[in-house]
Amino acid sequence: MTDASLPLIELLQKQDDGDFLRSVAEAVLQLLMEHDVEGVVGAGRYERGDGRQTWRNGYRDRELKTRLGALNLRVPKLRQGSYFPGFLEPRRTSEKALVAVIQEAWIGGVSTRRVDDLVQAMGLTGISKSTVSKLCKDMDERVREFLDRPLAGDGPYLWLDATYLKVRQGGKIISVAAIIAVAVNTDGRREIIGLKIGPSEAETFWTEFLRSLRGRGLQGVRLVISDAHAGLKAAIARVFDATWQRCRVHWMRNALAHVPKGKHTVVAAAIRQAFNQPDRKTASEAWRHVADQLRAHWPKLATLMDGEGVPATGPKECPTEADVLACMGFPAQHHTKLHSTNPLERLNKEVKRRADVVGIFPNEDSIIRLIGAVLFEQNDEWQSQHRYMQIEGFAQIDAAESDMLISPTTQAA
Repeated sequence: MTDASLPLIELLQKQDDGDFLRSVAEAVLQLLMEHDVEGVVGAGRYERGDGRQTWRNGYRDRELKTRLGALNLRVPKLRQGSYFPGFLEPRRTSEKALVAVIQEAWIGGVSTRRVDDLVQAMGLTGISKSTVSKLCKDMDERVREFLDRPLAGDGPYLWLDATYLKVRQGGKIISVAAIIAVAVNTDGRREIIGLKIGPSEAETFWTEFLRSLRGRGLQGVRLVISDAHAGLKAAIARVFDATWQRCRVHWMRNALAHVPKGKHTVVAAAIRQAFNQPDRKTASEAWRHVADQLRAHWPKLATLMDGEGVPATGPKECPTEADVLACMGFPAQHHTKLHSTNPLERLNKEVKRRADVVGIFPNEDSIIRLIGAVLFEQNDEWQSQHRYMQIEGFAQIDAAESDMLISPTTQAA
Protein backbone atom coordinates (compact mmCIF):
# COMPACT_ATOMS: atom_id res chain seq x y z
CA MET A 1 0.00 0.00 0.00
CA THR A 2 1.01 3.68 -0.31
CA ASP A 3 3.74 4.95 2.02
CA ALA A 4 2.42 8.32 3.22
CA SER A 5 5.70 9.50 4.76
CA LEU A 6 7.83 9.78 1.59
CA PRO A 7 5.78 12.43 -0.29
CA LEU A 8 5.54 14.60 2.82
CA ILE A 9 9.29 14.36 3.48
CA GLU A 10 10.02 15.36 -0.12
CA LEU A 11 7.55 18.22 0.19
CA LEU A 12 9.22 19.56 3.36
CA GLN A 13 12.58 19.47 1.61
CA LYS A 14 11.53 21.19 -1.61
CA GLN A 15 8.87 23.81 -0.82
CA ASP A 16 9.64 27.39 0.14
CA ASP A 17 7.78 29.29 2.86
CA GLY A 18 5.42 31.12 0.48
CA ASP A 19 3.49 28.08 -0.74
CA PHE A 20 4.35 25.69 2.04
CA LEU A 21 0.94 25.40 3.76
CA ARG A 22 -0.98 25.23 0.48
CA SER A 23 1.36 22.57 -0.89
CA VAL A 24 1.11 20.52 2.31
CA ALA A 25 -2.68 20.68 2.11
CA GLU A 26 -2.61 19.52 -1.50
CA ALA A 27 -0.26 16.65 -0.67
CA VAL A 28 -2.31 15.49 2.32
CA LEU A 29 -5.59 15.52 0.38
CA GLN A 30 -3.92 13.73 -2.53
CA LEU A 31 -2.67 11.03 -0.16
CA LEU A 32 -6.15 10.65 1.32
CA MET A 33 -7.61 10.11 -2.16
CA GLU A 34 -4.89 7.62 -3.10
CA HIS A 35 -5.54 5.67 0.10
CA ASP A 36 -9.31 5.71 -0.48
CA VAL A 37 -9.05 4.55 -4.08
CA GLU A 38 -6.75 1.69 -3.09
CA GLY A 39 -9.56 0.42 -0.88
CA VAL A 40 -12.00 0.66 -3.77
CA VAL A 41 -9.63 -1.07 -6.20
CA GLY A 42 -8.58 -3.69 -3.66
CA ALA A 43 -4.88 -3.33 -4.45
CA GLY A 44 -2.11 -0.75 -4.45
CA ARG A 45 -0.34 0.58 -7.51
CA TYR A 46 1.24 -2.18 -9.62
CA GLU A 47 0.12 -4.83 -7.10
CA ARG A 48 -1.41 -8.10 -8.16
CA GLY A 49 -3.92 -9.95 -6.06
CA ASP A 50 -7.13 -11.92 -6.01
CA GLY A 51 -8.92 -9.12 -4.17
CA ARG A 52 -8.66 -6.60 -7.02
CA GLN A 53 -12.09 -5.19 -8.03
CA THR A 54 -11.12 -2.81 -10.84
CA TRP A 55 -8.18 -0.84 -12.27
CA ARG A 56 -7.05 2.76 -12.20
CA ASN A 57 -7.69 4.85 -15.30
CA GLY A 58 -5.76 8.11 -14.89
CA TYR A 59 -6.90 11.30 -13.16
CA ARG A 60 -9.23 14.25 -13.62
CA ASP A 61 -8.25 17.70 -12.39
CA ARG A 62 -10.39 19.39 -9.76
CA GLU A 63 -9.89 22.73 -8.02
CA LEU A 64 -10.81 23.13 -4.36
CA LYS A 65 -11.09 26.66 -2.96
CA THR A 66 -9.91 27.01 0.65
CA ARG A 67 -8.65 29.75 3.01
CA LEU A 68 -5.13 28.80 1.91
CA GLY A 69 -6.03 29.47 -1.71
CA ALA A 70 -7.06 27.26 -4.61
CA LEU A 71 -5.80 23.69 -4.23
CA ASN A 72 -5.14 21.83 -7.46
CA LEU A 73 -6.10 18.19 -6.94
CA ARG A 74 -6.02 15.13 -9.18
CA VAL A 75 -9.02 12.86 -8.54
CA PRO A 76 -8.29 9.21 -9.46
CA LYS A 77 -10.48 7.65 -12.14
CA LEU A 78 -11.45 3.97 -12.43
CA ARG A 79 -12.12 1.78 -15.45
CA GLN A 80 -15.26 0.34 -13.87
CA GLY A 81 -17.36 2.16 -11.31
CA SER A 82 -16.48 5.59 -10.00
CA TYR A 83 -14.69 7.28 -7.14
CA PHE A 84 -15.33 10.72 -5.68
CA PRO A 85 -13.80 11.93 -2.40
CA GLY A 86 -16.18 12.93 0.35
CA PHE A 87 -14.50 16.29 1.00
CA LEU A 88 -15.32 17.48 -2.54
CA GLU A 89 -18.94 18.36 -3.24
CA PRO A 90 -20.07 16.62 -6.45
CA ARG A 91 -21.83 18.87 -8.93
CA ARG A 92 -24.88 17.49 -10.67
CA THR A 93 -24.99 17.98 -14.41
CA SER A 94 -27.82 20.51 -14.38
CA GLU A 95 -26.24 22.46 -11.49
CA LYS A 96 -23.02 22.84 -13.48
CA ALA A 97 -25.04 23.98 -16.47
CA LEU A 98 -26.94 26.48 -14.34
CA VAL A 99 -23.68 27.90 -13.03
CA ALA A 100 -22.38 28.27 -16.58
CA VAL A 101 -25.52 30.02 -17.80
CA ILE A 102 -25.60 32.41 -14.84
CA GLN A 103 -21.93 33.28 -15.20
CA GLU A 104 -22.30 33.79 -18.94
CA ALA A 105 -25.14 36.21 -18.28
CA TRP A 106 -23.08 37.95 -15.56
CA ILE A 107 -20.07 38.46 -17.83
CA GLY A 108 -22.27 39.55 -20.75
CA GLY A 109 -23.92 42.23 -18.65
CA VAL A 110 -27.46 40.92 -19.15
CA SER A 111 -28.15 39.48 -15.71
CA THR A 112 -31.07 40.60 -13.56
CA ARG A 113 -30.89 41.54 -9.89
CA ARG A 114 -32.33 38.17 -8.97
CA VAL A 115 -29.62 36.36 -10.91
CA ASP A 116 -27.01 38.66 -9.37
CA ASP A 117 -28.20 37.75 -5.86
CA LEU A 118 -28.18 34.07 -6.73
CA VAL A 119 -24.62 34.24 -8.06
CA GLN A 120 -23.42 35.81 -4.82
CA ALA A 121 -25.39 33.36 -2.69
CA MET A 122 -23.68 30.48 -4.50
CA GLY A 123 -20.29 31.98 -3.71
CA LEU A 124 -19.34 32.41 -7.35
CA THR A 125 -18.41 36.11 -7.37
CA GLY A 126 -15.22 36.75 -9.27
CA ILE A 127 -15.09 33.66 -11.45
CA SER A 128 -12.88 34.39 -14.44
CA LYS A 129 -13.95 34.21 -18.06
CA SER A 130 -11.49 31.37 -18.66
CA THR A 131 -13.08 29.32 -15.86
CA VAL A 132 -16.55 29.89 -17.27
CA SER A 133 -15.33 29.04 -20.76
CA LYS A 134 -13.87 25.72 -19.57
CA LEU A 135 -17.03 24.85 -17.64
CA CYS A 136 -19.18 25.64 -20.68
CA LYS A 137 -16.98 23.56 -22.98
CA ASP A 138 -17.11 20.53 -20.68
CA MET A 139 -20.90 20.79 -20.39
CA ASP A 140 -21.43 21.34 -24.11
CA GLU A 141 -19.53 18.19 -25.01
CA ARG A 142 -21.58 16.02 -22.66
CA VAL A 143 -24.91 17.54 -23.66
CA ARG A 144 -24.18 17.35 -27.40
CA GLU A 145 -23.10 13.74 -27.05
CA PHE A 146 -26.41 12.96 -25.35
CA LEU A 147 -28.59 14.88 -27.80
CA ASP A 148 -26.82 13.57 -30.93
CA ARG A 149 -26.46 9.94 -29.84
CA PRO A 150 -27.59 7.21 -32.28
CA LEU A 151 -31.05 5.78 -31.63
CA ALA A 152 -31.39 2.00 -31.74
CA GLY A 153 -34.49 -0.16 -32.00
CA ASP A 154 -38.14 0.70 -32.62
CA GLY A 155 -39.96 3.53 -30.87
CA PRO A 156 -43.67 2.76 -31.42
CA TYR A 157 -44.90 5.74 -29.41
CA LEU A 158 -43.61 9.29 -29.83
CA TRP A 159 -44.61 12.40 -27.86
CA LEU A 160 -43.86 15.89 -29.22
CA ASP A 161 -44.32 19.27 -27.57
CA ALA A 162 -42.77 22.72 -27.36
CA THR A 163 -42.19 25.28 -24.64
CA TYR A 164 -41.18 28.90 -25.15
CA LEU A 165 -38.15 30.60 -23.57
CA LYS A 166 -36.77 34.13 -23.76
CA VAL A 167 -33.36 34.81 -25.27
CA ARG A 168 -31.36 37.93 -26.12
CA GLN A 169 -30.67 38.14 -29.84
CA GLY A 170 -29.34 41.09 -31.81
CA GLY A 171 -29.95 43.46 -28.93
CA LYS A 172 -33.58 42.37 -28.59
CA ILE A 173 -35.38 39.95 -26.29
CA ILE A 174 -37.32 37.36 -28.28
CA SER A 175 -39.18 34.13 -27.58
CA VAL A 176 -37.89 30.90 -29.08
CA ALA A 177 -39.45 27.45 -29.18
CA ALA A 178 -37.68 24.59 -27.42
CA ILE A 179 -39.15 21.40 -28.88
CA ILE A 180 -38.68 18.10 -27.08
CA ALA A 181 -39.29 14.54 -28.24
CA VAL A 182 -39.89 11.55 -25.96
CA ALA A 183 -40.31 7.98 -27.19
CA VAL A 184 -41.18 4.64 -25.63
CA ASN A 185 -39.28 1.65 -26.98
CA THR A 186 -40.51 -1.93 -27.28
CA ASP A 187 -39.07 -2.68 -23.83
CA GLY A 188 -41.64 -0.27 -22.39
CA ARG A 189 -39.09 2.33 -21.29
CA ARG A 190 -39.28 6.08 -21.85
CA GLU A 191 -36.38 7.88 -23.46
CA ILE A 192 -35.77 11.55 -24.24
CA ILE A 193 -34.54 11.45 -27.82
CA GLY A 194 -34.34 15.04 -29.03
CA LEU A 195 -34.18 18.77 -28.32
CA LYS A 196 -34.05 21.65 -30.79
CA ILE A 197 -34.32 25.43 -30.54
CA GLY A 198 -36.03 27.48 -33.25
CA PRO A 199 -37.82 30.77 -33.85
CA SER A 200 -41.29 29.22 -34.09
CA GLU A 201 -43.24 25.99 -34.55
CA ALA A 202 -43.35 26.31 -38.33
CA GLU A 203 -43.79 23.20 -40.47
CA THR A 204 -40.26 23.46 -41.89
CA PHE A 205 -38.78 23.60 -38.40
CA TRP A 206 -40.72 20.55 -37.18
CA THR A 207 -40.00 18.65 -40.41
CA GLU A 208 -36.26 19.23 -40.08
CA PHE A 209 -36.37 18.08 -36.44
CA LEU A 210 -38.37 14.91 -37.16
CA ARG A 211 -36.11 14.01 -40.07
CA SER A 212 -33.08 14.42 -37.81
CA LEU A 213 -34.64 11.89 -35.39
CA ARG A 214 -35.19 9.46 -38.23
CA GLY A 215 -31.66 10.08 -39.47
CA ARG A 216 -30.25 9.16 -36.05
CA GLY A 217 -32.03 5.81 -36.20
CA LEU A 218 -35.58 6.34 -34.93
CA GLN A 219 -37.84 3.80 -36.62
CA GLY A 220 -41.03 1.84 -36.10
CA VAL A 221 -43.09 4.89 -35.05
CA ARG A 222 -46.76 3.87 -35.00
CA LEU A 223 -48.45 6.60 -32.93
CA VAL A 224 -47.46 10.26 -32.49
CA ILE A 225 -49.08 12.23 -29.64
CA SER A 226 -49.11 16.03 -29.80
CA ASP A 227 -51.32 19.10 -29.80
CA ALA A 228 -53.13 20.22 -32.96
CA HIS A 229 -50.55 22.75 -34.17
CA ALA A 230 -50.95 22.90 -37.95
CA GLY A 231 -47.22 22.95 -38.71
CA LEU A 232 -46.57 20.00 -36.43
CA LYS A 233 -49.42 17.94 -37.90
CA ALA A 234 -48.16 18.54 -41.42
CA ALA A 235 -44.59 17.61 -40.44
CA ILE A 236 -45.75 14.37 -38.79
CA ALA A 237 -47.65 13.39 -41.94
CA ARG A 238 -44.66 14.25 -44.10
CA VAL A 239 -42.01 12.32 -42.14
CA PHE A 240 -43.76 9.36 -40.46
CA ASP A 241 -46.26 6.82 -41.74
CA ALA A 242 -47.97 6.83 -38.36
CA THR A 243 -51.30 7.47 -36.67
CA TRP A 244 -51.73 10.84 -34.98
CA GLN A 245 -53.31 11.19 -31.54
CA ARG A 246 -54.61 14.65 -30.70
CA CYS A 247 -53.94 15.49 -27.06
CA ARG A 248 -57.27 15.06 -25.26
CA VAL A 249 -56.38 17.63 -22.61
CA HIS A 250 -55.88 20.34 -25.23
CA TRP A 251 -58.99 19.25 -27.14
CA MET A 252 -61.13 19.26 -23.99
CA ARG A 253 -60.10 22.86 -23.26
CA ASN A 254 -61.23 23.86 -26.75
CA ALA A 255 -64.48 21.95 -26.36
CA LEU A 256 -65.39 23.47 -22.99
CA ALA A 257 -64.87 26.96 -24.38
CA HIS A 258 -68.29 26.51 -26.03
CA VAL A 259 -69.99 25.74 -22.69
CA PRO A 260 -70.82 28.07 -19.75
CA LYS A 261 -68.27 27.74 -16.96
CA GLY A 262 -70.86 26.39 -14.52
CA LYS A 263 -71.54 23.44 -16.83
CA HIS A 264 -67.91 22.44 -17.45
CA THR A 265 -67.91 19.59 -14.95
CA VAL A 266 -71.13 18.01 -16.25
CA VAL A 267 -70.18 18.30 -19.92
CA ALA A 268 -66.66 17.02 -19.35
CA ALA A 269 -68.03 13.98 -17.52
CA ALA A 270 -70.39 13.27 -20.42
CA ILE A 271 -67.61 13.44 -23.01
CA ARG A 272 -65.37 11.19 -20.91
CA GLN A 273 -67.93 8.41 -21.33
CA ALA A 274 -66.43 7.87 -24.78
CA PHE A 275 -62.89 7.89 -23.39
CA ASN A 276 -63.72 5.26 -20.77
CA GLN A 277 -64.88 2.63 -23.24
CA PRO A 278 -62.85 -0.61 -23.57
CA ASP A 279 -62.33 -0.50 -27.35
CA ARG A 280 -62.47 1.75 -30.39
CA LYS A 281 -65.88 0.62 -31.65
CA THR A 282 -67.78 1.27 -28.42
CA ALA A 283 -65.85 4.52 -27.90
CA SER A 284 -67.01 5.75 -31.33
CA GLU A 285 -70.62 4.83 -30.55
CA ALA A 286 -70.46 6.63 -27.21
CA TRP A 287 -68.87 9.69 -28.86
CA ARG A 288 -71.71 10.09 -31.34
CA HIS A 289 -74.34 9.48 -28.68
CA VAL A 290 -72.89 12.21 -26.47
CA ALA A 291 -72.63 14.62 -29.41
CA ASP A 292 -76.33 14.11 -30.16
CA GLN A 293 -77.25 14.67 -26.49
CA LEU A 294 -75.31 17.93 -26.34
CA ARG A 295 -76.50 19.26 -29.71
CA ALA A 296 -79.74 20.82 -28.46
CA HIS A 297 -78.07 22.85 -25.68
CA TRP A 298 -74.63 23.57 -27.17
CA PRO A 299 -74.72 23.25 -30.96
CA LYS A 300 -71.21 24.68 -31.41
CA LEU A 301 -69.79 21.95 -29.17
CA ALA A 302 -71.68 19.28 -31.13
CA THR A 303 -70.36 20.76 -34.36
CA LEU A 304 -66.84 20.56 -32.93
CA MET A 305 -67.39 16.89 -32.09
CA ASP A 306 -68.75 16.36 -35.61
CA GLY A 307 -65.45 17.56 -37.03
CA GLU A 308 -65.01 21.30 -36.50
CA GLY A 309 -67.58 22.22 -39.12
CA VAL A 310 -67.12 19.10 -41.25
CA PRO A 311 -70.19 16.93 -40.51
CA ALA A 312 -69.88 13.15 -40.42
CA THR A 313 -71.19 11.39 -43.53
CA GLY A 314 -72.62 7.91 -43.19
CA PRO A 315 -70.80 5.35 -41.05
CA LYS A 316 -67.38 6.94 -41.63
CA GLU A 317 -66.17 8.67 -38.48
CA CYS A 318 -65.44 12.40 -38.53
CA PRO A 319 -61.87 13.76 -38.44
CA THR A 320 -62.08 15.08 -34.88
CA GLU A 321 -63.43 11.82 -33.56
CA ALA A 322 -60.68 9.85 -35.30
CA ASP A 323 -57.94 12.12 -33.97
CA VAL A 324 -59.12 12.25 -30.35
CA LEU A 325 -59.91 8.51 -30.16
CA ALA A 326 -56.89 7.33 -32.17
CA CYS A 327 -55.11 5.70 -29.23
CA MET A 328 -58.16 3.48 -28.61
CA GLY A 329 -57.01 1.35 -31.53
CA PHE A 330 -53.80 0.42 -29.71
CA PRO A 331 -53.33 -2.11 -26.88
CA ALA A 332 -55.67 -1.45 -23.95
CA GLN A 333 -52.76 -1.72 -21.47
CA HIS A 334 -51.29 1.46 -22.96
CA HIS A 335 -54.40 3.66 -23.32
CA THR A 336 -53.93 5.68 -20.13
CA LYS A 337 -50.44 6.77 -21.22
CA LEU A 338 -51.25 7.55 -24.85
CA HIS A 339 -54.21 9.93 -24.85
CA SER A 340 -52.36 13.17 -24.01
CA THR A 341 -49.03 14.96 -23.88
CA ASN A 342 -49.12 15.00 -20.06
CA PRO A 343 -45.78 13.13 -19.77
CA LEU A 344 -44.13 15.92 -21.74
CA GLU A 345 -46.06 18.63 -19.90
CA ARG A 346 -44.50 17.50 -16.61
CA LEU A 347 -41.08 17.52 -18.23
CA ASN A 348 -41.70 21.01 -19.60
CA LYS A 349 -42.61 22.25 -16.12
CA GLU A 350 -39.24 21.10 -14.85
CA VAL A 351 -37.57 22.82 -17.81
CA LYS A 352 -39.43 26.06 -17.07
CA ARG A 353 -38.57 25.85 -13.38
CA ARG A 354 -34.87 25.78 -14.18
CA ALA A 355 -35.18 28.38 -16.96
CA ASP A 356 -37.03 30.81 -14.68
CA VAL A 357 -33.90 31.08 -12.54
CA VAL A 358 -32.03 32.51 -15.53
CA GLY A 359 -34.91 34.62 -16.84
CA ILE A 360 -33.44 35.79 -20.16
CA PHE A 361 -30.84 33.53 -21.75
CA PRO A 362 -27.79 35.29 -23.22
CA ASN A 363 -27.82 33.08 -26.36
CA GLU A 364 -29.26 29.88 -27.79
CA ASP A 365 -26.17 27.85 -26.85
CA SER A 366 -26.88 28.55 -23.18
CA ILE A 367 -30.44 27.22 -23.64
CA ILE A 368 -29.13 23.99 -25.14
CA ARG A 369 -26.61 23.73 -22.30
CA LEU A 370 -29.09 24.12 -19.45
CA ILE A 371 -32.17 22.42 -20.92
CA GLY A 372 -30.03 19.66 -22.40
CA ALA A 373 -28.52 19.01 -18.97
CA VAL A 374 -31.99 18.84 -17.39
CA LEU A 375 -33.10 16.34 -20.02
CA PHE A 376 -29.87 14.35 -19.61
CA GLU A 377 -30.54 13.94 -15.88
CA GLN A 378 -34.22 13.12 -16.36
CA ASN A 379 -33.39 10.49 -18.96
CA ASP A 380 -30.92 8.82 -16.59
CA GLU A 381 -33.56 8.80 -13.86
CA TRP A 382 -36.11 7.19 -16.16
CA GLN A 383 -33.70 4.38 -17.04
CA SER A 384 -33.38 3.44 -13.36
CA GLN A 385 -37.14 3.34 -12.82
CA HIS A 386 -39.67 0.61 -13.61
CA ARG A 387 -40.95 0.24 -17.17
CA TYR A 388 -43.31 3.01 -18.22
CA MET A 389 -45.58 0.60 -20.11
CA GLN A 390 -46.37 -3.10 -19.93
CA ILE A 391 -44.11 -4.92 -22.34
CA GLU A 392 -46.78 -7.52 -23.18
CA GLY A 393 -48.87 -5.01 -25.13
CA PHE A 394 -46.27 -4.22 -27.79
CA ALA A 395 -46.78 -7.53 -29.57
CA GLN A 396 -50.42 -6.53 -30.13
CA ILE A 397 -49.72 -3.22 -31.90
CA ASP A 398 -49.70 -4.59 -35.45
CA ALA A 399 -52.95 -6.47 -34.95
CA ALA A 400 -54.61 -3.50 -33.24
CA GLU A 401 -53.66 -1.10 -36.04
CA SER A 402 -55.17 -3.28 -38.71
CA ASP A 403 -58.57 -3.08 -36.99
CA MET A 404 -58.71 0.70 -36.66
CA LEU A 405 -59.64 3.50 -39.02
CA ILE A 406 -56.78 5.94 -39.51
CA SER A 407 -57.55 9.64 -39.81
CA PRO A 408 -56.81 11.21 -43.22
CA THR A 409 -54.62 13.78 -41.44
CA THR A 410 -52.17 11.05 -40.47
CA GLN A 411 -51.45 9.63 -43.89
CA ALA A 412 -47.87 10.15 -45.01
CA ALA A 413 -47.42 12.70 -47.73
